[in-house]
Amino acid sequence: MPEAHPDSQQVIQDNRDYTLFSWSAQAPLHPIHMVGGKGSHFFDGDGNTWLDFSSQLININVGHQHPKVLQAIKDQVDTMCFAGPSFATDVRATLGKKLAEVTGLAKSFFTLGGSEANENAIKMAKLFTGRDKIITRYRSYHGATMGSMSASGDPRRWPVEPGLPGIVRVFDPYMYRPPMGGTAEAWEDGCITHIEEVIQMEGPHTIAAMLVEGITGSNGLLIPPDSYYPRLRALLDKYGILMIDDEVMSGFGRTGKWLATQHYGIVPDIVTCAKGLTSGYMPLGAVIVNQKIADYFEDHFLAGGLTYSGHPVSLAAAIANLKVYEDENLFEHTLEMGQYLGLRLEAMKRKFVCVGDVRYIGLFSVLELVKDKKTKEPLAPFNGTSPEMTKLAAHIKSKMVYAYSRFNFLWVCPPLVVTKEELDHGLDVYEEALALVDQMIAGPVAADD
Repeated sequence: MPEAHPDSQQVIQDNRDYTLFSWSAQAPLHPIHMVGGKGSHFFDGDGNTWLDFSSQLININVGHQHPKVLQAIKDQVDTMCFAGPSFATDVRATLGKKLAEVTGLAKSFFTLGGSEANENAIKMAKLFTGRDKIITRYRSYHGATMGSMSASGDPRRWPVEPGLPGIVRVFDPYMYRPPMGGTAEAWEDGCITHIEEVIQMEGPHTIAAMLVEGITGSNGLLIPPDSYYPRLRALLDKYGILMIDDEVMSGFGRTGKWLATQHYGIVPDIVTCAKGLTSGYMPLGAVIVNQKIADYFEDHFLAGGLTYSGHPVSLAAAIANLKVYEDENLFEHTLEMGQYLGLRLEAMKRKFVCVGDVRYIGLFSVLELVKDKKTKEPLAPFNGTSPEMTKLAAHIKSKMVYAYSRFNFLWVCPPLVVTKEELDHGLDVYEEALALVDQMIAGPVAADD
């Protein structure tokens, strides 16, 4: 049991007084004072142990404080802390070669996170094709920098608009809520024909790439039908449009494979990644391009660069992290735990009135919560919250389970090292919270006459 930190409340107050926290008005915040972690758990300043059911920001894939990744960081610090982006290093060569091997692509450009990776992927696509427009999806998130946020469909883009010019959005493979009141069966075909119509109306010769999340993450974890990616790949090839696959959240084991799109048998032209690349132990992102794009930049100027591109300590962390995935068979474990998780989620869907849909692949899953299963009325409004969601989140937090909830969604994304017992404990707490929501939906019970 971790010991309480004697100055924990002062640490929290100093954080509030002297730092700004992301994606929030500051006044209501009371952050957890995090002091350490191990495996699927982290520790707070009051001596509590929390089950991390969201892997922090869905990135601590190998769990907290994995000794092999820590040792790789320490060894690299002892050897060389920094090399400029124009230098060759052993870790740069090793990681570049490994990423080419696991993705089926050719070369990597290193960044410090997913936002920068998507910025540079967009830039490379425009340079390579000589075209200006980028197609993205409405329920998407690609990062918080100006270009990547402009490319997102997420409502967090609204404050930065008009943003980057040339962004064209299409509807998503959201099979639970097909647009325009259609059926899921009709939309499975329609979502691709819809994209083709948009391409034709925008002018195929003006479109450089389509940017997609392998599996949509923070906007509801939308898992496309099996036909979606093969048909999309063929469609984009038809018009000479590149496919940029944003695997920042869904990549590197989260779904049980290196990339989520590998479940569908396709190879993108460009892959962007971060989060699970180092399991968050060091900041790192990458843009991984195919051979044609790599060859293009052999004799064309690559107009992009970052002071910390190819930072050796971050690269060393990534190399060790990827080795842990393989040495500890974490992808196989993820698929095994994911199969069990799916059974429990399906049981919740049957049991609770408020669970409208469950979506899962590996250890990447979400519950979509509703007030009524027939009408599918969301439990909270789009870009808002509700008393029911507030109650649910508060109960889960009171049980020392750290969960990610947003709008009417509740995620289950523990570290890939999670055990069945840990999974059961977290899901049991979720069931307690869902029962409370069902009671709120049902309203007060009338007194006997």
